[in-house]
Amino acid sequence: MDAAHLGLPVSRRRFVQGAGVAGLGLVAGCGRLPHQTQTLPPAKTARIGYLVNIPSISTVLYFDVFRQALTELGYVEGRNLALEYRSADGERSRLRELATEMASLPVDLIVAAAGASSVRAAQEATQTVPILFPLLQIDPVASGLITSLAHPGGNLTGNTSRAGDLNGKRLELLNDTVPALSRVSVLFNPDNPDKLRELRDTQLAAERLGVLVQSVEVRTAGDIDRAFAVAEPERPDGLVLLEETLINAHRARIAAMALQKRLPTIYTVREFGREGGLLAYGPDPADQHRRLAKYVDKILKGARPTDLPVEQPTTFDFVINLRTAQALGLTIPQHVLLQATEIIQ
Repeated sequence: MDAAHLGLPVSRRRFVQGAGVAGLGLVAGCGRLPHQTQTLPPAKTARIGYLVNIPSISTVLYFDVFRQALTELGYVEGRNLALEYRSADGERSRLRELATEMASLPVDLIVAAAGASSVRAAQEATQTVPILFPLLQIDPVASGLITSLAHPGGNLTGNTSRAGDLNGKRLELLNDTVPALSRVSVLFNPDNPDKLRELRDTQLAAERLGVLVQSVEVRTAGDIDRAFAVAEPERPDGLVLLEETLINAHRARIAAMALQKRLPTIYTVREFGREGGLLAYGPDPADQHRRLAKYVDKILKGARPTDLPVEQPTTFDFVINLRTAQALGLTIPQHVLLQATEIIQ
């Protein structure tokens, strides 16, 4: 599958008419991705487990990016590669069961792609099978998952979406976009300790910019409507979303509600911009999945996870939805437009 079919950037600047990826190709109830069986000459087969929490368009998209990157490295399904895809279908309690199943197959390594929950589940399931994580949102050192970024220790490594003060950068972009931004609401899950740290980062950036912050807690899907009701009396000029599995799963709904309330909004993943959000700024997930495939190749050739440093992002997406800007009555400043990697109009 080529980059155009995956909706990935052919160049770093794109102008997109519309958005969306159709079809997940998931087999209902089993959490597996179907693939065609190829009749090819026998060869030594690398078996890789790929564990996710919630099947979604994004999940399938980046799984395909990962699979294509492995193909480019010489790993072909049906010849020398078997991919064991498992989804917990949103039930976090199943992650440990699925990780244990993978370890007992056995697989040569496990890609724990559902964030910290799947990483911990895989760690509990096996201390010997290498575990790789893509796009880890939390601080892997502070959370105790690894010893250090340079030398992770144990059977775990991968890449993280953390790089410097990204939350401060997002607030700056929103401030540059919205005239006279003076007050923002921040939606976050207080049950996630890492989000509390990100909230503090956002508050510090707000102080530098002279912007007041109202924190709004979202623990369940039912809290989303309430969050907008809580924020509205404060009359915020904008809305900042701190990335979280729950918020990510409902990002299209949040984007629609924000537009209805005429709230300029910024989030982390580029799909948010494609789904009607005004701005999205964050690490390029496709690039991180391609880099993870290179780590898979190294481990299959004998490298130890502990000797492979956890990588931080080096490329970033900045998506601007001009249709949403127009609906909000905003004119995006030229210096902000020039920073965009994707403009939706």
